[in-house]
Amino acid sequence: MSPECALVETADIITPLVDDPYTFGRIAAANAISDVYAMGGRPVTAMNLVFFPACSLPGEVLGQIMAGGQSVLQEAGVCLVGGHTVEDDELKYGLSVTGLIAPDAIVRNSTSRPGDVLILTKPLGTGIISTAIKGDMASQASVDEAVRWMTILNRDTARLMQECHATAATDVTGFGLIGHLTEMARGAGVTIRLELAAVPLMSGVAELVVDGMVPAGCYRNRDHYAPLMAAVESPPERLLPLFDPQTSGGFLIALSPEDALRFLELATGRGIYARKIAEVLPLSSRLIEVV
Repeated sequence: MSPECALVETADIITPLVDDPYTFGRIAAANAISDVYAMGGRPVTAMNLVFFPACSLPGEVLGQIMAGGQSVLQEAGVCLVGGHTVEDDELKYGLSVTGLIAPDAIVRNSTSRPGDVLILTKPLGTGIISTAIKGDMASQASVDEAVRWMTILNRDTARLMQECHATAATDVTGFGLIGHLTEMARGAGVTIRLELAAVPLMSGVAELVVDGMVPAGCYRNRDHYAPLMAAVESPPERLLPLFDPQTSGGFLIALSPEDALRFLELATGRGIYARKIAEVLPLSSRLIEVV
């Protein structure tokens, strides 16, 4: 737009992860907005993108979905300016989002440096819990926790990462934690050492993996990214959550050790979830090392 202001454009559409249409709308909206926050931008406008099976679902369901999405847009200060609806066999909902950012304030996913610390701002497990919901195997506690995380905006996290001078960042979504770590490592030409014991999981996730409640996308991510990593000897079910495709996941934020310490201290005071999970090393034989 100008040397002082640039646009961030993104679009994201998902299928239902929960049974309640209003909650699904909230999750889809938070998920779509997150890409703007991940770059350090401020979302300003959005357009609904709807694929709706009118022959099998009543119009009231669509109204509840869009009401849920609108509630998140209002929370984020985003103006809904229109949208488009397509009749389809499968229900899908998302948004196209426009944000604003100063060109010199863009946070990229490819600019971490050896010596940086990586912080994760939401626990993992939404894909596994969503699969368990479909199989009627998820406890109410796990469902409630997953919904809470998926509807939390990454707005405050984005503000804090800028305040603490993040060197790189990305949100954790469909490629899973390892996939997004690999993108960061490849883009910066570094190796990232991940501490397995430090990776937080949502309640019940480990047990659901043992019960076989693992989405197909998790296995696809593992097959694609495992050859790029070196992992400590561990039962397969312990590593699978690292590949779990997330919806409206948290941020992976690279900061210098001093800035990471400040981020963690300020996050605690502001009620922002944050865990140190990895460090950035000079490039070695593998992009990712799991220890």
